[in-house]
Amino acid sequence: MPVKNIRASEIIGKSIISSETGKKLGVVSNVEFVVETGELMNLVVEDPTRTLLDLNVKTDSKGRPLIPFAAVKSVGDFVVVTETEII
Repeated sequence: MPVKNIRASEIIGKSIISSETGKKLGVVSNVEFVVETGELMNLVVEDPTRTLLDLNVKTDSKGRPLIPFAAVKSVGDFVVVTETEII
């Protein structure tokens, strides 16, 4: 079940962790969202780890990995994502 009602400012700068393996995937550097609704679409990842790069995720026009917001399981000290929802 995806996280609801979260602000982009609450997740930027947080480490992204896989719920399956517990491995770090990178750090949230920005988010892509729908301007009209404010719906978060993708997390833009900086400092991606080999684990994330090996998943062959989509990238933005600058080559930065993207994680669909639907993959976000929880947000606290870390952003926890489900790897199976990423690919």
